[in-house]
Amino acid sequence: MLMIGVTGETLLAHEQDWLRRPEVAGVLLFSRNYRSPEQLLVLCESIREAGGEALLIAVDQEGGPVQRFRHGFTRLPALATLGAAYDRDPDAAVQLAEEHAWVMASELRASGVDFSFAPVLDLARGSAAIGARAFHADPQVVAELGQAYLRGMHLAGMAAVLKHFPGHGSVAADTHKATAIDPRPLAVIRQDDLTPFAACIEARVEAVMMAHVTYPAVDNQPAGYSKAWIEGILRGELGFAGAVISDDISMAAAGAAGTVAERVQAHRAAGCDLVLACFPEVVDAALAALGPGTGLPSSRLTALRGALGASWASLTDNPQRDRFVARITALNPDRGTA
Repeated sequence: MLMIGVTGETLLAHEQDWLRRPEVAGVLLFSRNYRSPEQLLVLCESIREAGGEALLIAVDQEGGPVQRFRHGFTRLPALATLGAAYDRDPDAAVQLAEEHAWVMASELRASGVDFSFAPVLDLARGSAAIGARAFHADPQVVAELGQAYLRGMHLAGMAAVLKHFPGHGSVAADTHKATAIDPRPLAVIRQDDLTPFAACIEARVEAVMMAHVTYPAVDNQPAGYSKAWIEGILRGELGFAGAVISDDISMAAAGAAGTVAERVQAHRAAGCDLVLACFPEVVDAALAALGPGTGLPSSRLTALRGALGASWASLTDNPQRDRFVARITALNPDRGTA
């Protein structure tokens, strides 16, 4: 099934038609879709009016450089600030990670958004695409902070999505702009990059997003196109039973599979449950690639629906939230709400 992007702050008529298609499981929102918390709530309501209550709504609300909704939301510090805090005081940093996740998730749930693609478990080892989005360079630290982040998301009624499997942090290239190849042996990847994924899968997680990175030691195709990675290692070796999600099919590194239709088909053939078509201009081609039977609901996807969350009114009159916001925004020079 597909998760698609839409053009602006309100739905266009043809976008409402897309959402009625059984092949569409949800919508991924971006800064272009956001003006205010009030507008966002209306947009989420209109998405579900068009596509049904089961339609998923998601966003990338990691904090730091990747936070799509800013004005009216807490300005979340980058995950790297939590890693730096861990170096000073591990116990305090673990608590901060849980609070960061709870604030992020509770604000989104109050706005009608089911989940954020979080947390990032890539290692902080020089990737242009990752940078401050990563907790830390040490796999054990990333594992511990990642597990705390899961707890915070779950406490706020939000499913979690680990990314970018099997690890993007050691690849210098930015997959948005270029192909990316990680030549390291599988034994090294297992020891380093897979450690936080394995720890968080064991702690319970609903979904994993694949990296558009090629690891020739395992497969000559990017991981999202690879049965060896998805069925062999992620599901077989690590025992993951949740939803597998592709990264955006419009990214340069996704071009290894060919056309938009071929990219969708390659992800599905490899075992991806949900394929991201983030740019509206590719949605028609992505839909055309899906044949009969691709719109059947999956229990793996229904697990991504948000649980009952707080309202904005209850959040703004919540001393616990005030404490959490004060603690996490103190990590940032740019503090408070955007």
